Amino acid sequence: MGIERNWAGNVAYRASRVAHPSSVDELRAELAAGGKVRMLGSRHSFSDLADSDGILIATDGLPRVFAVNEARDAVRVSGALRYGDLAPLLDAEGLALANLASLPHISVAGAVASGTHGSGDAIGSLATAVRALTIVTPAGAVRTLQRGDVDFDGAVVSLGALGAVIDVTLDVEPAYEVAQHVFEHPAWDAILRDLDDVTGIGTSVSIFSTWERTDVADQIWVKQRLPEAREITRADLFSRLDAEPAAAKRHPILGADPIACTEQGGAPGPWFDRLPHFRLEFTPSAGAEIQTEYLVPRADAVEAIQVVRTLAGQIAPLLFVSEIRTVAADELWLSSSYETDAVGIHFTWKPDEAAVRAFLPTLEAALPGTARPHWGKVFTLDGAEVRSRYPRFDDFAALAARYDPERRLVNPYLERLGL
Repeated sequence: MGIERNWAGNVAYRASRVAHPSSVDELRAELAAGGKVRMLGSRHSFSDLADSDGILIATDGLPRVFAVNEARDAVRVSGALRYGDLAPLLDAEGLALANLASLPHISVAGAVASGTHGSGDAIGSLATAVRALTIVTPAGAVRTLQRGDVDFDGAVVSLGALGAVIDVTLDVEPAYEVAQHVFEHPAWDAILRDLDDVTGIGTSVSIFSTWERTDVADQIWVKQRLPEAREITRADLFSRLDAEPAAAKRHPILGADPIACTEQGGAPGPWFDRLPHFRLEFTPSAGAEIQTEYLVPRADAVEAIQVVRTLAGQIAPLLFVSEIRTVAADELWLSSSYETDAVGIHFTWKPDEAAVRAFLPTLEAALPGTARPHWGKVFTLDGAEVRSRYPRFDDFAALAARYDPERRLVNPYLERLGL
């Protein structure tokens, strides 16, 4: 039996202990002890990505790093720092990140390593903000990689296969405000008739559906940077979708208490209090849940959503809610949006992992062959098939072999991928 569980409770870690070193020297000593090891972040992965049958090392005990550079366009932060704790520090400096994920509870290093993202046609995943990172390898070597270095694009979304990321330097910009609007019951046919038009209506757009109905989605959340195009959410696009503004604050999961959600109704607010769906002081989403997500190139997005629509009768009984988001292309080798603007089709499942895993092969077989699963969420695709969808996977495997020649970081998850 595992000594600890992940955030949602569906993974029991097999490790014999969790180490919390208080200095880089202690971290290096833990690594020098030998044996299998993995790094543990905020425990938000729904898969066994962070698991090990050796020891787990959490870097949350290391001294906190927060240093804005002289040009005030970058900040170096602890890898273990949560986005929800980082954001107010940045805002106090009059600075901001370009994007955040749907919940602020996740650590910077863990989110980056797993390719986690928010939503926005013109915004990349959280990993694209990384300018530099410092890694302690299993042998105890400290290596710093910067954007432009030969190995950099392979080392950012790393699946924890290179070592402990102790600090990350992120691009920042002047602080800004965001207004968030929620619309209800948009027609699926109208959405899919011009998906690009719909996802482009705001800075960040999310479409939510329980798939209880296939004629309409439940909600569209539109987050708009101010002062740019403040009135865009009232454009006639939404009359064409036959959607109406929500009469009150909403939660993505129908019937759930919206107190856990960030402010809606078009009231302007700080970037960090609008870009996430959920507030740091509350349990996000459902809590006890399982998550799956597949990212497809924009060219395949309508086909992929139609696949989900046809499977709605099998999906709905297992589901809390599904979310459709967009991510801009990047050059990071293991990013789900590597060299393609992507549309993410996300599922927050009820906590019945056996039933979810029994259904996923049906969904995966029906989706386009370009669909890439989110690394930190549950999927059942064969490892060889997953590798084939990443043109630089073999290059990443070679990079991982150089950083971890003794394969101490390789766990069953990475073995399934062929590392």
